Amino acid sequence: MNYLRLSDCAIYRNERTKKIDYETYITTENMLPNRGGVIQTEVLPDSKTVSKYLPNDILLSNIRPYFKKIWFSNREGGCSNDVLVVKAKTNVIPQFLYYVLSDNNFFNYDNVTSKGTKMPRGTPNAIMKYLVPDISKQQQKRIVSVLSAYDNLIEVNNKRIKVLEQMAENLYKEWFVRFRFPGHEKADFENGIPKGGRRGRISEFYTTSSGGTPSREHDEYYDAGTIPWIKTSELQDCLLIDTEEKITESAVKKSSAKFFPKNSVLMAMYGVNIGMLAYSTMDATCNQACCVFRDKGSINTKHYLFQCLKSIRDYLLLISFGAAQQNLSQDLIKRVRIVMPDEETVIRFEQKIEPLYNETEHLIKENACLVRQRDLLLPRLMSGKLEV
Repeated sequence: MNYLRLSDCAIYRNERTKKIDYETYITTENMLPNRGGVIQTEVLPDSKTVSKYLPNDILLSNIRPYFKKIWFSNREGGCSNDVLVVKAKTNVIPQFLYYVLSDNNFFNYDNVTSKGTKMPRGTPNAIMKYLVPDISKQQQKRIVSVLSAYDNLIEVNNKRIKVLEQMAENLYKEWFVRFRFPGHEKADFENGIPKGGRRGRISEFYTTSSGGTPSREHDEYYDAGTIPWIKTSELQDCLLIDTEEKITESAVKKSSAKFFPKNSVLMAMYGVNIGMLAYSTMDATCNQACCVFRDKGSINTKHYLFQCLKSIRDYLLLISFGAAQQNLSQDLIKRVRIVMPDEETVIRFEQKIEPLYNETEHLIKENACLVRQRDLLLPRLMSGKLEV
């Protein structure tokens, strides 16, 4: 197979735009790792103009290439200087070029040619020397049709997951904000809440803890790791079935990373993802910026807690302002007062909401399988080992 340099197929877009809004602004922080696309940003820049991108452009995070952050744009917007905007030339189909740059071979190349140790950055000139298969547009279209079929299925599942998440949130609001739970017509209320429930500090109902980050200077803490290690970047108001990185038993023994059991709820205490939530379906460890909640009582209230924390997040963020760096400390979180319904109502709520999360977990696992299949096909299609 013949190859062209990326510079023969694309250029870096260098226009500027004044279009800066929460829906379209992209930074390395709201680009998801492992080709996960983008989410809405929480922060806008102070500058009046930013780098411009258009539909069918390819956005690459230029920080820590090993996170594999890439997005095929479907709209116009602006992005930070740490995001490279790649515009395809007319001799290549833009979506084909996106799949070329989604290949692990590209990210390995980008990582090897990057500069820096603690926060390596891709080298734009070196990236433009990456080799792209020189094949006809007809063949490019066939490859795109195969790979995009997987991406379309993943997108359908993602939309269904969003619907299920909204259904769970609506159920919580119906039961515990509007108080229209089953039997509410006959319920007695005391101090504005159903009888049997009580107000108290979070620390009265849940224990909290955090983890730690094993030293990056010790490869043996990460190489061939098998223990899930959760970072705040993975907390996206979601259910977690796996982690981007895993650590070794040695790392747990020699660092502040601690085990916590599955079904624990986590919240980001600081950083760009401050306030974001997840609950884990696995026994895992986490970094120091994650606050881990566990029930003090005998019943698991993970779904109630997740939705409760989500509903008071704005208040938590409001009272955390004032420090040099916004920080949701464990002490602050534990002092916040919430309502804990009576045990029978919480159990019924957990039983009612569990099927929604079971279906969500099934769809997430199905997506993980689709991603693995797509990523196995991608290098074989690009190398010509598999023809379509």
